[in-house]
Amino acid sequence: QVQVAESGGDSVLPGGSLRLSCVVSGDALRYYTIGWSRQAPGKEREGVGCIRNSDLSTYYEDSVKGRFTISRDNAKNTVFLQMNNLKPEDTAIYYCAARAGRLLPSVCASPREYRTWGQGTQVTVSA
Repeated sequence: QVQVAESGGDSVLPGGSLRLSCVVSGDALRYYTIGWSRQAPGKEREGVGCIRNSDLSTYYEDSVKGRFTISRDNAKNTVFLQMNNLKPEDTAIYYCAARAGRLLPSVCASPREYRTWGQGTQVTVSA
């Protein structure tokens, strides 16, 4: 059974950068679309973006577009979330999730489309 595990969270200053990793185990990454979501205290989990397995295309929510980049290395079974120009409102627990097969671009970043989740990694952006 496929599992995912996030790492790389840390505390950074506004304007800083972080790279999160999501390691997939139990199956080959190439079969899965991977989504990133986040949850801030007192708020619902929201989608950040995703990378599809079918064509390696990526999609981002407007709040992170132009600052965050998702990439994948199928040989290492790992997906990355590069976060630049971080803002205090990016503070949250970040989760990756896996979904076998294809997802339509319009729903690829939605947390509702995923069933396999990691434990999350904390990102704190503060002066």
